[in-house]
Amino acid sequence: MLRLASGTFSPSCRYCVEKLTSRHASQRLSQKPLLPTNSRTASSLLQSTHLNRHHTQLLCQYSTLARPNLRNFMTPTSRIVQSQQRNMSVLSKLRPLLKIRYWILGAGIGGGYSAKVTYESWKDKVPDMSWLGEYLPDADTVSKFIPNVDTDKYRKFLLKLKKSIPELPETPDIASLKGYLPDADKMKDWSPDVTMDDFSSVFNEDNSITTGVMTAMKVNAEGSEEESAKKMSDKERLQKIQEEFLQEQLKYQRQLERLEKENKELRKQIMLKGDKAVYKRRTKKSLIDMYSEVLDELSEYDSSYNTQDELPRVVVVGDQSAGKTSVLEMVAQARIFPRGAGEMMTRAPVKVTLSEGPHHIAMFKDSDREFDLTKESELEALRREVEIRMKASVRPGQTVSMETISMSVKGPGLQRMVLVDLPGIISTETQGMASATKESIKMMCEHYMSNPNAIILCIQDGSVDAERSNVTDLVSQMDPQGKRTIFVLTKVDLAEKNITNPHRIKQILEGKLFPMKALGYFAVVMGRGNKDDSIDTIRGYEEEFFRTSQLFRSGVLKASQMTTQNLSFAVSDCFWKMVKASVEQQADTYKAARFNLETEWKNNYPSLRQLDRDELFEKGKGEILDEVMNLSQVTPKQWEEALWAKLWEQAAEHVIENIYLPAAQTESAGHFNTTVDIKLKQWADQQLPKKSVQVGWETLQEELKCLMDRGRDAQNHDDIFDHLKEAVIKEATRKHRWQGEAANSLRVIQLNALEDRSIAEKSQWDSAIKFMESTLQDKLFETESKINQMSGPGWVGRWFKWQYQSQEQAKCAATKTELEKIVALDEKWPAYQAFETGSIRKHPPYLAMDETTTVRKNLEAQGVEVDNDFIKMTWHEVYRRHFLKQALVRANECRRGFYYYQRGITDTDLECHDIVLFWRIQKMLQCTSNALRQQIMNTEARRLEKEVKHMLENLGEDPQKKLGLLQGRRVTLAEELKKVRGIQEKLEEFIEALRKEK
Repeated sequence: MLRLASGTFSPSCRYCVEKLTSRHASQRLSQKPLLPTNSRTASSLLQSTHLNRHHTQLLCQYSTLARPNLRNFMTPTSRIVQSQQRNMSVLSKLRPLLKIRYWILGAGIGGGYSAKVTYESWKDKVPDMSWLGEYLPDADTVSKFIPNVDTDKYRKFLLKLKKSIPELPETPDIASLKGYLPDADKMKDWSPDVTMDDFSSVFNEDNSITTGVMTAMKVNAEGSEEESAKKMSDKERLQKIQEEFLQEQLKYQRQLERLEKENKELRKQIMLKGDKAVYKRRTKKSLIDMYSEVLDELSEYDSSYNTQDELPRVVVVGDQSAGKTSVLEMVAQARIFPRGAGEMMTRAPVKVTLSEGPHHIAMFKDSDREFDLTKESELEALRREVEIRMKASVRPGQTVSMETISMSVKGPGLQRMVLVDLPGIISTETQGMASATKESIKMMCEHYMSNPNAIILCIQDGSVDAERSNVTDLVSQMDPQGKRTIFVLTKVDLAEKNITNPHRIKQILEGKLFPMKALGYFAVVMGRGNKDDSIDTIRGYEEEFFRTSQLFRSGVLKASQMTTQNLSFAVSDCFWKMVKASVEQQADTYKAARFNLETEWKNNYPSLRQLDRDELFEKGKGEILDEVMNLSQVTPKQWEEALWAKLWEQAAEHVIENIYLPAAQTESAGHFNTTVDIKLKQWADQQLPKKSVQVGWETLQEELKCLMDRGRDAQNHDDIFDHLKEAVIKEATRKHRWQGEAANSLRVIQLNALEDRSIAEKSQWDSAIKFMESTLQDKLFETESKINQMSGPGWVGRWFKWQYQSQEQAKCAATKTELEKIVALDEKWPAYQAFETGSIRKHPPYLAMDETTTVRKNLEAQGVEVDNDFIKMTWHEVYRRHFLKQALVRANECRRGFYYYQRGITDTDLECHDIVLFWRIQKMLQCTSNALRQQIMNTEARRLEKEVKHMLENLGEDPQKKLGLLQGRRVTLAEELKKVRGIQEKLEEFIEALRKEK
């Protein structure tokens, strides 16, 4: 069909058509005709198909159009049928023939595409000559001034020029081309009508570069430089071109640095021009500072809840002494880290936030001090502070720490980013290191590099063999595709001196030597190795080295891969790209976490406010101080009653055992009073004042505890503060000390009260008797309980309660029975004998030897074996009970003795001197209670309140203690919810600022 359209028809195609038509000639009359028999219709069809004359003749020859008209020999009906059959026969025979058009069309299209691919491949192999367009005028300009130029000669000249010039850089020096440009005579041969002035007018029109070309052409026309250029070899010409290219590039680099320096100064002046307060407010909310605050929040949240955020930061990893810290210092433009001679200096992660500011300063996150990085003394103080913080973060028995040290560095021209300097990876644990130091450093590096958005700054020492590297394998495991790794080769100056194969460095910087992959490869210089060199000195040395480096001249190093400044730009650009790509995803993650936590709070604590540990502590602190303040609401009567009861509880044992009982065994009232006076004075001088102060302090504690318990029983009590209250009260009572002068004041008051023997009123006499009876009854009850415990259950208990006596109890019961016979004689002493003798029979408090023997013999007769000590021990309790009973009888009898006492009548059968003793003690207790009450209400309660408040303030500054005192899911949930809410809000604020900056 293509041939039909083009008007050509080959013999083979003609033969195919003839064969097809002849094969079915016999069937034409029976088939339906393909074309109409009407000549007019046929002619119109031929015209409609737009066939040319040749096609028309061909179709007429090999179709029914060339057949005679048989219409006169047929009936109309048969004629129509035959015509239709003939047309169908021709159509069916031509159908296979028409398939050939698809084969021809496919072959044509395939051949055209193949030719296009071949043309493109040839075109790619042709060298790029586009750079000549910068030095030569276009065709229109040339034709304008050179209308009769000989293009063949011009084309031959360009081909000759291309072959003669070796490979040139992208921007070659024009002067180096003057040996290859034509002279004036050759250019006149191209166009005799054009003069050199015409060429000059063209090439000098707003084109400084072509001016150089014309100058070279003129010089070449003169022939002065042509001879020297011919003498130069191709290698020398190439080296000269490369040197000129390097000089131009270094010149541009210096101009760029000068412009950047001027830009820094201008930005500094702009920052300092505004109000200082406004500037401070603006710098606190700068983009990088906001991002750093988010990272700090996330760091605290991760350490508390064992999670890890995925926000970008630049993680600096490398082998020990590879130059990690030095690279970071060059980026920060200050020597801010401690340095050592080959020993491990970085012992904890150091997060450094770089931002731009008018002054070059550094400060720690938890400190307000600003270190001026332009002063060497401030730099030394900063390095010392970093070293102190690192050592403080390391726990005993360890070498490194996971605790992050956060600091920020601001200065003119600093690239905004967040870097984390990690301890160097070691191969061997030396002496003095912990046993797991190597593994701890590896785990720390893996922890930071496992963040899918962290930028890994892999530092490799270029002065050592590549096979000794440990960090490259670790980095390749964490980032196999190298999508977030930047490789830095340090100490290139030492590598240039020591390396014998420069191609090895080229392989490293092209990513072909190490198994790891990276986004970019950089080469930097760390200075001459002098630790006292400044950043400016190191930078100057770096620029001088790369300016004269053979590695750069030989093409091993590329200009874009050199200097720390280019590295800083590349890292900052990569950092912000990663931040913009991942920060919104992180915000969505914490938004979902906040929703889950808020749902949990609503389900578990619907009626409580979301108070974190600090807020709960403040609330509990207020409740504790309120309860301490309630001590002032205790009435004086309540204080005195509590103090009196506590005092007598502590002093009763001493008064009965050491004063009253020994004095009661004397023979007369005079001896009794003398003994009492001596013992009371000794007690008041030595023990009583100190004991009274202790009683006052214990009473204050008990009252405070009662107030705490009363608040615990309240309806709105929150049990989350119980542990805190107990700890505070316990610590306060442990540390509180009563005023030292209180004991001396009490001693004077107590001695005066004990020396007063006069009872002025009957009510005081009765009160003393009541006090004595209650005291003796308590002692009698205690004594009887002890005797019953020693002798075991009695007859009623054994028969009705099924209680049994032990062997010791049976012995004690039998001994008690025998001893009670002795004391019973005092109770049966006849009254008339007492009146005749003038005294009451009293058995001494000890047994005589014959009495002890008699009791033992009687017990042996009963089959009970006891010794003398057992009998004496039992006698002590039996006699004590007997004495207390007699004392109660005398106290009852002395109720009517106040009349005799008031008038001084002593010749009666009443012995009431023990009533006076108990009156003196009772008065002393009242005076002491009153003095202690005044001291508590006026002094000690206020001192205790201040101590509790001070203690609460100390607890508020210690997070660990608060963590132990306020526990429970309610606290942890509120803490986590607050942190997640704060992180989400800071992230949203940062995202909004980031969008505005875009």
